Amino acid sequence: MSAANILILPGWQNSGPEHWQSRWEAAYAYQRLEQHDWMRPLRGDWIARLEEVLLQNKSPAILVAHSLGCLLAAAWAAYSPNVHLVKAALLVAPGDAEREELRAVLTSWSPIPMQTLPFRSILVGSRNDPYCSEARAREFASAWGSDYIDYGDRGHINAESGLGAWPHGYELLQQLEQPDTASKSVH
Repeated sequence: MSAANILILPGWQNSGPEHWQSRWEAAYAYQRLEQHDWMRPLRGDWIARLEEVLLQNKSPAILVAHSLGCLLAAAWAAYSPNVHLVKAALLVAPGDAEREELRAVLTSWSPIPMQTLPFRSILVGSRNDPYCSEARAREFASAWGSDYIDYGDRGHINAESGLGAWPHGYELLQQLEQPDTASKSVH
């Protein structure tokens, strides 16, 4: 798959230079979905921006989402008539916008869509993510039809998790680039 068809979806406040998403963008020339306002994320605005970029692509994309980017992928898929524009998604450390401490800041992100995604997906969750409990990450994976990978105690699976360029995550992305030969399951 062409690097132009790998679309990076950062979460709230964007991904800094040491984040694995930024490292992949620099190393492989992947495209980052730029949002108009990283500090005050409005779901409708973010969905519209994703739709706009996907409509410009020449072939279906693979989404590489982190945190709120995971919720963006699910929300877009629930509302867009153009779901054929996405081939697969790597969903990493979804943020739970319905947690009490996040609800006040991410008001437009609730309710979180809990429909099966119309494309292949892998969800990687951490047991000690401060923004989403392991149980909730598994609930998202089950609802979205994503394969679930338990990544142990890795926090928010970001720069502070010490993953560097996260080669294992890159291997997961490469799996999504292959033709779908396995059925979806939650581990």
